[in-house]
Amino acid sequence: MCGIIGIIGKGEVAPLLIEGLRRLEYRGYDSAGVATLVDGRIECRRAEGKLTNLEALLAREPVAGTIGIGHTRWATHGVPNEKNAHPHATDRVAVVHNGIIENFQALRAEVEERGHTLVSDTDTEVVAHLITLYLEDGKGTAEATCAALNRLEGAFALGIIFAGKPDLMIAARRGSPLAIGYGDGEMYLGSDALALAPLTREIMYLEDGDWAVITSDDATVFDAEHLGVTREVRLTAHSGATLGKGGYRHFMLKEIFEQPQVIGDTLHAYTNPKTRSVALPDLGFDAAETPAMTLVACGTSYYACMVAKCWLERLARIPVDVDVASEFRYRGAYMAEGGVALFVSQSGETADTLAALRYARDHGQHIVSVVNVPESTIARESDAVLQTYAGPEIGVASTKAFTTQLTVLACFAIATARARGAMDHDTETRLVDALAGIPARAAEVLNHDDTLRALAHQVAEARDVLYLGRGTSYPIALEGALKLKEISYIHAEGYAAGEMKHGPIALIDEDVPVIVIAPSDELFEKTASNMQEVVARGGRVIFFSDAKGVERLGALATTTVTLPEVDPFAAPILYAIPVQMLAYHTAVLKGTDVDQPRNLAKSVTVE
Repeated sequence: MCGIIGIIGKGEVAPLLIEGLRRLEYRGYDSAGVATLVDGRIECRRAEGKLTNLEALLAREPVAGTIGIGHTRWATHGVPNEKNAHPHATDRVAVVHNGIIENFQALRAEVEERGHTLVSDTDTEVVAHLITLYLEDGKGTAEATCAALNRLEGAFALGIIFAGKPDLMIAARRGSPLAIGYGDGEMYLGSDALALAPLTREIMYLEDGDWAVITSDDATVFDAEHLGVTREVRLTAHSGATLGKGGYRHFMLKEIFEQPQVIGDTLHAYTNPKTRSVALPDLGFDAAETPAMTLVACGTSYYACMVAKCWLERLARIPVDVDVASEFRYRGAYMAEGGVALFVSQSGETADTLAALRYARDHGQHIVSVVNVPESTIARESDAVLQTYAGPEIGVASTKAFTTQLTVLACFAIATARARGAMDHDTETRLVDALAGIPARAAEVLNHDDTLRALAHQVAEARDVLYLGRGTSYPIALEGALKLKEISYIHAEGYAAGEMKHGPIALIDEDVPVIVIAPSDELFEKTASNMQEVVARGGRVIFFSDAKGVERLGALATTTVTLPEVDPFAAPILYAIPVQMLAYHTAVLKGTDVDQPRNLAKSVTVE
């Protein structure tokens, strides 16, 4: 998770920017930088690696200035370096950015045609140049920024300063969070309130689509339609825990809403937006020579593996076995010589998964792990690690860790297919583009939560709930049922939709909500048939689909939830989010402890 800090101060801001970036270190990063105005000129200092490298650079080449922006960043792809670190700047504009600019290639071509030279491999740099173009056309700073924002597609948070404007900063968010802090003749900007904690207790959270013109005295906020709006300024508590919730009622809700950003951060780590391709680190094995893969995990991570099995077998044409870690080693699993075993864990400390990893190593497998904590035991005992860039996940019920696991596994499936000669460049480009669109589509889902909140009233009254899905939607059905059980304590089960007629259909009556997850894909008609079987028996269907699916079958459902249309390949990542939201709102209505549900622990370190 990249971090943003911005300050309009009374004294030199560089030391405060570094302090703010240090409070954002928990998000993880591999480069950092600051930009300030010195005599009206933009001065940038950037360094790869840890903040100590940036501090050493500033000691050698100090920068003055009472206004500045700073950033901690995960590398877009390949080796992190200074040219790709933020801030990115022209002689007139400096920008820090979290998220993904989906259409940056077209914008890059446009600004290059106008004579601008871009030097980085990032999607961020084009924002600075686009704003600069509009300034060169005679627009004012706010007008130029507004025009540029209208051109950007994707999910992002931006902090912007301008040459010759020592009392002006502009912030904008679409999908990625931003908070504005109020001081005495000073103003602050942060990607979360923790960055601003020692500086101010007065915080205003921008809502999705907002952008703000910030001066030393105040912030003027505009919504997505560029109309002036008022946002509440809150007096925060001093505790890190309260600040850490970012103004949300629960950590789980905050983490659900962070998903556009963390999915984008993860994509930045494993895809090259310039070439629209996957760029994984060297994992130490030849996928073309690998006879089989084994995917092992527990709980929610196991469902991520089930989705990955579908992706890998279909795209890479490789046999894949998926198993629950607690069962895997006890059944004496046969493992093909030269095989790859992949282990998925949020904490990297899950005891059953670690034991399964050691079994696989003893049986000659090449070990790859997908973890959120790169210093964890599972990561240390692996031959290669693919990190999920979810940042700390406090809520016991996994949300953003799951969607970033899916994101990593999607990239892994594409890379494996390419290495095995099972995927051409055009297909890879299409699938990478589909993944790049997910942060913005996720933000759309989160911005239309009223239906899910209302729907929770129906679900909260139920004793039993069924979830149905086919293909990659089947694991999402399982995950939806697990989420509901975990935090609302309502009995719920997920089924492959085609299995309904083999027993579970006996449970159908008007008191059992049946949640059908059915994006418009090649299995839609099959799922439609199963849905009609439920309706014919008096079942109460809650239908999750896109506009095409709702038009086709919405009339059969008691309630429909219309989601953005996405490529079927990327649909599991998107469809995970509304089932999380439904479980969350249901649990709130039930009055349960959402962040720490009974009997559960975040990291299960015993068998």
